[in-house]
Amino acid sequence: MTLGITQRVLPAFYERLRDELTFPLSWERSATRDFPAWRAEARAVVGESLLQPPDPGPEPFDPVTVDACEAGRYTARTVEFALSRYGRARGSLLVPHGTGPFPAVLILHDHGAEFTIGREKAVRPRSAPDRLARATAWARRHYDGRFIGDDLAARGYAVLAVDTLGWGDRGPLAYEDQQALAANLLQLGTSPAGLAAHEDIRAVAFLASLPEVDERRVGALGFSMGAYRAWQLSALCDGVRAAAAVCWMTGLKEMMVPGNNTLRGQSAYFMLHPGLHRHLDIPDVASLAAPKPALFHAGGRDHLFTAAGVESAYAKLRAVWESQGAGDRLTTTVWPEIGHAFTVAMQDEVYAWLDTWLARDQGS
Repeated sequence: MTLGITQRVLPAFYERLRDELTFPLSWERSATRDFPAWRAEARAVVGESLLQPPDPGPEPFDPVTVDACEAGRYTARTVEFALSRYGRARGSLLVPHGTGPFPAVLILHDHGAEFTIGREKAVRPRSAPDRLARATAWARRHYDGRFIGDDLAARGYAVLAVDTLGWGDRGPLAYEDQQALAANLLQLGTSPAGLAAHEDIRAVAFLASLPEVDERRVGALGFSMGAYRAWQLSALCDGVRAAAAVCWMTGLKEMMVPGNNTLRGQSAYFMLHPGLHRHLDIPDVASLAAPKPALFHAGGRDHLFTAAGVESAYAKLRAVWESQGAGDRLTTTVWPEIGHAFTVAMQDEVYAWLDTWLARDQGS
């Protein structure tokens, strides 16, 4: 038996460690068969893994409008508010013209190892022209040239996007310094992923609090790391009524294989909660959102997630939603010819899906 390191930076015994993960708190295995009770129990375990105090932040938000301009069918604002009790952050807020309150979407930006822009990946930068070229290039590379936040605002949604720690106005972080940031936060009793999760909860609460927003029709949307954060937010926060996640869903065991991008370590810290997977698999956590509407898109040629991992996760998700009589509220799609991207065709399906669940009042 070898006790060393193999397969790049995997321990030689990684398969034994992986096989010992049985996810005993999953809906499939849990002894708790009352779904709300199971969700409360599992949420509590996830909350402990976030390494954060239960209260995500202080009241009030104390918002300030930094600037505003008209942008066709909506007004584009830069707002600053108390994102946590540790400090304030700026966000891009788009509000449609007309009489509200409007349905709303919190857009969670991607990672992509591009830290000089964050919220600008989803919302066209108007008050920071020096970032426009980078944001436009990013939109062309990953979003078929569209700014998805602006698209949604033009369709009648209030939209908010906020920088995660390390990106845009809260950075820029250097790729090789992600590990140091994670180590320092862990030594201070928290983690990058836990901090981001609580800030996302706080951001959606701010969005829902705005007078222009109908708090009963607030959703979350993200691509890549933003997709992870979108389904995680819906799983942890009752204020999110529907969530769409593009190109981030897999089973943990299928992800932990030699050559997978997550094994590089650096970027994984923003999606890693210490100890969580002793209890729950990745789709088990996402299942805490059931029976709320949820959409998952995957690229069949996405090099970050194996086809087996995606299918395994989708099967787990479907089993949970169907167990609650809500199979029609879950959409799981693999786009065979697409890689790690959020294409126009995918966007159009997501927009139509959001219209179904958010644009019209569902009476709840």
